[in-house]
Amino acid sequence: MKENMSIETTAGGALIKIYGVPVLAGAAATGLAFLFMWPKSLKEAAIRFACTLLASAVAGPFLVIAVHSWWPSLFASAGQMAVLNGLRPEIGVLFVSAPILVLAGLPAWWILGALVLWFDRRRGKDLAEIVQDAAAAVKEVRGAL
Repeated sequence: MKENMSIETTAGGALIKIYGVPVLAGAAATGLAFLFMWPKSLKEAAIRFACTLLASAVAGPFLVIAVHSWWPSLFASAGQMAVLNGLRPEIGVLFVSAPILVLAGLPAWWILGALVLWFDRRRGKDLAEIVQDAAAAVKEVRGAL
């Protein structure tokens, strides 16, 4: 009798299922972000990559839950499409969730890049001058609204 050892039966397989999709989504988000905002150094790239992965893994599931509560028929339809293509319904949920996880990681890349640029323009200033610049920027944004 042949044993059926699927990836779900191992502890490693469970970890891949739980953490693999957010990590892959974060990597995809980072790849997309490279198209628009290239880092200046390898250190900056590593930090921004790690932040994007973290944002995708932490904020992504919450965003998926929010989208599911707002639009549950999207997930049901994706499950039905997976079944029609000979796959399990859970794969359809993955088809919907993966792009959402990628989108959850993109803001971290851009926000961190903007902060790096903002601090780079204030190189050589002390903490008080940086705080004054931040307060002036907040006033300017509030005035624009």
